[in-house]
Amino acid sequence: MLCVVKNPFKKLLPNLFAQKNQVQYVLKRHLNVHEYISYKLLQEVELPVPKHGIADQKDQIKKLAQDLGTNDIVLKAQVLTGGRGKGTFKNGMQGGVKLVNSVDEAVQIGSKMLGEVLVTKQTGEKGLLCKKLMVAERKKSKKEFYICIMMERSFDGPVMMASAEGGVEIEEVAAKNPKAIHYFPIDIYKGVEKNTALKIAELFNISSKKDEVVKLVSNMYKLFITKDATMVEVNPLIEDQNGELFCLDAKLRFDDSAKYRQKKLFEYRDVTQEDPKDVAAGDLGLNYVALDGTIGCMVNGAGLAMATCDIIKLHGGNPANFLDVGGGSQTEQIKEGFRIILSHEKVKGVLVNIFGGINRCDIIANGIVLALKGSKLNVPVVIRLQGTNVKQGKEVLESTKLPLKSIDDLEAAAEAIVRLTR
Repeated sequence: MLCVVKNPFKKLLPNLFAQKNQVQYVLKRHLNVHEYISYKLLQEVELPVPKHGIADQKDQIKKLAQDLGTNDIVLKAQVLTGGRGKGTFKNGMQGGVKLVNSVDEAVQIGSKMLGEVLVTKQTGEKGLLCKKLMVAERKKSKKEFYICIMMERSFDGPVMMASAEGGVEIEEVAAKNPKAIHYFPIDIYKGVEKNTALKIAELFNISSKKDEVVKLVSNMYKLFITKDATMVEVNPLIEDQNGELFCLDAKLRFDDSAKYRQKKLFEYRDVTQEDPKDVAAGDLGLNYVALDGTIGCMVNGAGLAMATCDIIKLHGGNPANFLDVGGGSQTEQIKEGFRIILSHEKVKGVLVNIFGGINRCDIIANGIVLALKGSKLNVPVVIRLQGTNVKQGKEVLESTKLPLKSIDDLEAAAEAIVRLTR
């Protein structure tokens, strides 16, 4: 009998998936890898993937397609974004995932994908350059499933999610039929137990393949643990016409904090697919995430940063970024961090909210002044400084002729920046 885990937080799980009709952002504080790298990592733990090859030059497509030994071919743009299939290349080609029926068609279509910019719901208008193209054998499915292991704080650890409704955006399943997604919390000390895998085989209605499912689930968890993953998602996992299981598409995400012990894995990072502002901030040791608003934020401490975003929203504004300068920041970091904020094309104003403990307010002030030195300030800047060396910090700001507005009260500061950016 199928056991469905009952959990008081279960109703919150659909919120893990992207909300519809909004521009979505890939998580910035984790390592995301291309699909062909995901295939490589799946193969390392004996998870079945279709026969495939990777082209980074157009003249490679023909041979890769011929090597498949079939006319059932799928072409996949290797870009770090979701919604590839519904995307559009800037040259007019529709779809970043194309089914073709011959080697010649693979060459014709693939040549219009490789080296072109793909725009999806997640990328926004700028899009991402397709520098590599996967040429893979197309597997015809008899059944399609969804299976994923991810870290989830509602369960205080990893949870396995499975659904018999695979092959479509899991966001759609979560919205239309949330009961179709089943959750299996994993005891980090025991790992995935065989009984859980058997329940998933029963859920998928492929009990005849229970041994394969047990092996697949066990190897997924092995990959999740040994590589410090925060998510291993396969969608769809299929049973093909011959009754074999294959991972057709996979998304893998890894914990940035594990970089020191996953050095080889982090060599797969493709910074050309990331926002340059995120890359620059990371190199400076700053925690930066671009958002969709118009008010830039510079704050110390993640909790205060989130509270600052909240109070901006409370007063009718929208934050353009999350920027936590952390503790012990130096003048150069503050200077470059402030410039990163101003480089955001949507920023109409900046709120600096610093509560100096380890950080010193005078260092923050000096960094801001240096960032603006020799340049014209075209947006309002409201600065709230409290804590260590606050007097010296205010003196630095007052000694400049820059139009910086200093306000001690956080609510008043938030009200001011929202008003000034309207």
